[in-house]
Amino acid sequence: MTTVLLIIHLMIAAALVGVVLLQRSEGGALGIGGGGGFMTGRGAANFLTRVTASLAAAFFATSLLLTLLASRSTAPGSIFEQPGPAPQSSPAAPASPPSGTAPAAPAGRGGILDQLQPPAPSGPSVPQSK
Repeated sequence: MTTVLLIIHLMIAAALVGVVLLQRSEGGALGIGGGGGFMTGRGAANFLTRVTASLAAAFFATSLLLTLLASRSTAPGSIFEQPGPAPQSSPAAPASPPSGTAPAAPAGRGGILDQLQPPAPSGPSVPQSK
């Protein structure tokens, strides 16, 4: 339904652009229809004005319908809104880390980033020289 309405909407938009370009210009506009031809005079102006108004109303209506259809469709939820796995219980950390080692990183809450990042190495750290 949405695809069909979108195709109709695009066809109306293209027709609206064409009809607007056919209208006679009063200033410095394109005014493709300003020259002589089979549709000249006052009758053509009334006809093109009515066609433009009806196409504009149809464009407005299809825009509203597409908006309503888009808001009612159920979009897939975000991965961040889904509950993650249960947090893993970790053994109690010592009160103070041994000298010369970096403190252990706190255990994550089991979110998506904890699943993507590898665990930090727990070996002794090497002091950096200046």
